[in-house]
Amino acid sequence: MKKIKYFYNTHTLRYEKLVTPLRVKLLRVFAFLATVVVSAAIIVAIAFKYIQSPKEKLLQQQNEDMREDYAVLSQQLQQLQQQMAELENRDNNVYRAIFEAQPIPDSARLKAIEKTKEVKLVQSMSEDALVKSITGQVNTLAKRIAYQQKSYDDISDMVKNKEQLLAAIPAIQPVSNKNLTRIASGFGYRIDPVYKVTKLHAGLDFAAPVGTPIYATANGTVKEASFNEGGYGNHVVINHGYGYETLYGHMVRIKVRAGKKVKRGEVIGWVGSTGKSTGPHCHYEVHKYGTPVDPVYFFYNDLTPEQYDRLLKLASASNQSFD
Repeated sequence: MKKIKYFYNTHTLRYEKLVTPLRVKLLRVFAFLATVVVSAAIIVAIAFKYIQSPKEKLLQQQNEDMREDYAVLSQQLQQLQQQMAELENRDNNVYRAIFEAQPIPDSARLKAIEKTKEVKLVQSMSEDALVKSITGQVNTLAKRIAYQQKSYDDISDMVKNKEQLLAAIPAIQPVSNKNLTRIASGFGYRIDPVYKVTKLHAGLDFAAPVGTPIYATANGTVKEASFNEGGYGNHVVINHGYGYETLYGHMVRIKVRAGKKVKRGEVIGWVGSTGKSTGPHCHYEVHKYGTPVDPVYFFYNDLTPEQYDRLLKLASASNQSFD
């Protein structure tokens, strides 16, 4: 039952019934509703700020896990980058130095790659930032590996070319000379046996019996295999490539023909005394880019250091040549 309120009217000196105007009722309702809304907003704001929902807790845990994973991946990437830098340094300063090749500049290795500094801490990175950071580092490393792979392919080709170069250098004596007794005349100015004047002797004379085998001193292709009456008689010229050519003169008989490929140590003919010669011997020359050079400096593949030193002394002796 609704209570009825009264108040004492001092003007009429009577108790009168209390009637609340509609305007006052509406103001009270509005004040109540406003208080409820404000209180609810404050409660919600506090709840959002200090109280996490299950979904937020899950997302936060996932973010923490991602940061930990990123830290591990970042450490592994750093180790890989250090190893990559060591490989690049070895490539520049060791392998390419051996093969006399220019080192690869970083601008070529890191083509279209910019080295960036860390501007964000891992803790402040968003999920997208973490993914982009890892992706960028992996792409950078992949490009460096690709360039390094190409460099090692180039080095592999250099190794093959170096092997071919070493095989093309005249590195043995053209006749068997284990006791070093067959050097008859060396490179330089010698007395011509026919004209008795001093002239350049552009090779070495190996005195040996007729029929002694003559060997190719390096791999190559026979350029000439013919007879020259006034000069080297039956002679062979081999083109070894890389600017090297060798000549073998005064053979009694030639075994090879022009255009034939020969290997170091292969018999190409036999010692004789054909052409301008005063006795059985093999006249041997080494040319580098068309210029005669002293063959004695190339006999490093079949001599000990002591034998080589003795050979140098024998070849330097001033005497008369055989041709």
